[in-house]
Amino acid sequence: MAKVLYTAQAHVTGGRDGHGQTTDKQLDVDLRIPTEMGGAGGGTNPEELFAVGYAACFESALMNVARRRHTDAGDVAIDSKVSLLPNGEGGFQLAVTLDVTLASIADRDTAVALIKEAHTVCPYSNATRGNIDVELLLAGAAL
Repeated sequence: MAKVLYTAQAHVTGGRDGHGQTTDKQLDVDLRIPTEMGGAGGGTNPEELFAVGYAACFESALMNVARRRHTDAGDVAIDSKVSLLPNGEGGFQLAVTLDVTLASIADRDTAVALIKEAHTVCPYSNATRGNIDVELLLAGAAL
């Protein structure tokens, strides 16, 4: 097994209508079922946390790839969507859309290449590959 670089730890009680906190206390959230699913809302939920985490991780991977290619990616923005869907077998599955904006890169081919390579580097992409649908977009357009 490879050397562990970092391990995040959290404690959750109450599931989707509970409370979560990382052991370093830097993240402390009330978890609530969203109103769209019949809940009261008023807190965050696992899908929102996953959307933020995936987008942040993907942006870091993209910046790493750009550095390796000696390319200045400039300001990067990622709009992420994480959808919860029934899987048809009584369970649920996720689907993700990552819409990447690379305003500093005028050449579409270069931008697409960076996004595709970031998708091979990002730990979230590697963890979800083959398990959930992940759609990658560049400024709202399919790659």
